[in-house]
Order: sequence, then C-alpha cells, then structure tokens
Amino acid sequence: MARFGLILSGCGVFDGAEIQEAVACMRAIDRRGDTYACLAPDRELDTIDHLTQLPTGEKRNVLVESARIARGEITSLSDVKGSDYDAIVLPGGFGAAKNLCTFAIDGPDCSVDENVSRVLREAHGAGRPIGFACISPAVAAAVFGKDLRPRLTIGTDAGTAAGLETLGAMHENREPTGVVVDEANRIVSTPCYMSATRVSEVFEGCDTMIEAIRGMLD
Repeated sequence: MARFGLILSGCGVFDGAEIQEAVACMRAIDRRGDTYACLAPDRELDTIDHLTQLPTGEKRNVLVESARIARGEITSLSDVKGSDYDAIVLPGGFGAAKNLCTFAIDGPDCSVDENVSRVLREAHGAGRPIGFACISPAVAAAVFGKDLRPRLTIGTDAGTAAGLETLGAMHENREPTGVVVDEANRIVSTPCYMSATRVSEVFEGCDTMIEAIRGMLD
C-alpha cells in the first residue's frame, strides 16, 4: 500500500485547487488500494467570486479553504517532509499558479512558495515520483526547470507551454487524457482542464497519471 501526499491550493478553480481534478486524483489513488494525505500551505491570499469570476476583495487562508475538499483532514506543508510519502501529486486549478507559485501573475519570472518548493525538492531527492495535473506543471518547471529540465505537458496551449520552456522545462503536447512520463526525473503530468472539455476526460487523465506513478513504485 502506497501513501500519497496530495498538495492542494485552496478550493475552487479560479483561486484554488480544481475540485474535480482533486477528487479524480483521490479516486484514482483509492481505487488502487492506496491512501492519500491532503496538504496545503498555511497562508492567506486573494479570492475570486466563482459566480461572477471577479475578485471579492477578501483574503482567505489556503489551508482552511483546502480543508473543504479534504473533509477537514489536512496538514500544513510546513509540518511535513517530501520524503514522508511514497509519491506527491498536485491537482491543478488557478490556485496552483497563484497560491503555490506566482506563474499566473509573473509568468517565467515567478517565485514558488517556500514550503511547496522544499517539499517537492525533498520528495525528488528521496526518489519519490511526483505527479502534476492541469496548470500545476508550472510549479514543476519553476522548481525543477533549470536543474532537471523535466519533460512536462499542460496540453496544447502554446503560450503556457512557452512559459514553461522559458523556465527550463521541455514541453510536449498531449490530448486531454494523455500523460507525459519523465522516467529520468520520476515526474508524470497530464493536461486535465487545460484542454479537457468533459469531466470524464479529467478522471481518465488523472487515473492514467496515478497508474504511471504507481508503476514507478512497484
């Protein structure tokens, strides 16, 4: 039985973790008889009204918001090490590019939350596989791009792909349910809602990603 660390970035596609992607990852892990622990940074950031898609002017805590998806069972990233888990997975959602790193605002000049960067580097250093869905490969590029030149996909969006390549990653186009498996760096990525138009595509892509990660653990 493998134990996954699932890094969330809030609750809701426009300012946090994409809920359907997070649940798809949870289901894919659970259906293989494995377990997951939900993790998130403990920090406050701006929020978006998901009905109007406009800023609310409010700030909410990323850890507290992520607890909505985790059904209250969640741990601050500051309290864990990447090596605590057999694998790490990051669902997408705008929060991955806004709360885990600043790619959504700063593009290739982005910074990464210090605990996100630390946990990912610890996981990689311990040989743990890491999965990235949707826009979260931007986090992978920001953390590992210049050192590892990881192979990644966010689908087929040329502008976003160019940003990842500027950070040092090597982008490969994939269909919504496809994955890129970087065996050398033990990194797996899938486009999800960067290009998917159906929730079934998201669940299939996440399932394929988790299957590829699970294969690295056997």
